[in-house]
Amino acid sequence: MGVVDISSLPALLAPGSVLAGIDLGTKTIGLAISDARLSFAHPRTVITRTKFTADAKALLDALSGQAVAAIVIGLPVNMDGSEGPRVQATRAFVRNMERLTDLPFVYWDERLSTVAAERALISMDVSRKKRGERIDSAAAAFILQGALDRLRSLRMASDRP
Repeated sequence: MGVVDISSLPALLAPGSVLAGIDLGTKTIGLAISDARLSFAHPRTVITRTKFTADAKALLDALSGQAVAAIVIGLPVNMDGSEGPRVQATRAFVRNMERLTDLPFVYWDERLSTVAAERALISMDVSRKKRGERIDSAAAAFILQGALDRLRSLRMASDRP
């Protein structure tokens, strides 16, 4: 299906379907899955990156059987809003994934997601070692939660008379 805008996502969501969130790093892929009510993002296991083919298989395997309707992927724009090499790498990853799955992708501005995820883990008194293991999935959950909150506001706006 390719890349879709968040505003067109509600029409693509069947009842009971969930969304996946991805924080694409150079060494790992952080993963999160929403609940069926599309209210909360839940971190999942981090995928260690090797080569694209193996990364794609691991990601699709992790999503299989989850009723995933779309994938929200963090777009690492610079703080000034410009797009650098990491944005280009993310877009290339999505272009390659489009050949392997019919799931639509939604780009989500991920500025400060890792910072927010780390602060949340620190506030929960997670040790430095465990933070390192969980940060990417926590960032994916932060990205996905932002998209879920936006979907909720879109639903509320469409329900108004």
